[in-house]
Amino acid sequence: MLVRTLSKRSEFLAANRGLRFPMPGFVLLVRHRGDGEDVLGIGYTVSKKVGNAVTRNRMKRRFRELARAALPESGVSGADHVLIGRPGANDMPFAELGEHLDSALKRAAKKLATKAP
Repeated sequence: MLVRTLSKRSEFLAANRGLRFPMPGFVLLVRHRGDGEDVLGIGYTVSKKVGNAVTRNRMKRRFRELARAALPESGVSGADHVLIGRPGANDMPFAELGEHLDSALKRAAKKLATKAP
């Protein structure tokens, strides 16, 4: 499955209008684009409230690795996914974050499947 990175502010704002799945270390936003493409979109955002630049960059690196492993199998095709970092995510074990992401992706797929016409 092909995965592209979200880069424009408008893509992040559009994803914000989608479904939210809060987890202990992050919030997952999922929005079906409806453009007919099966490409997955992924974006990462960590605000300054979470910590300094070193903390934020470390969190984004962890999120990128989590997404690289989980999205091709569990991601919703044709949808944009955004991971928003929460304070304390860097203190959580990597495996636990992975379990949370898998759980959130399964909930998103289930919700979008029932929502589809």
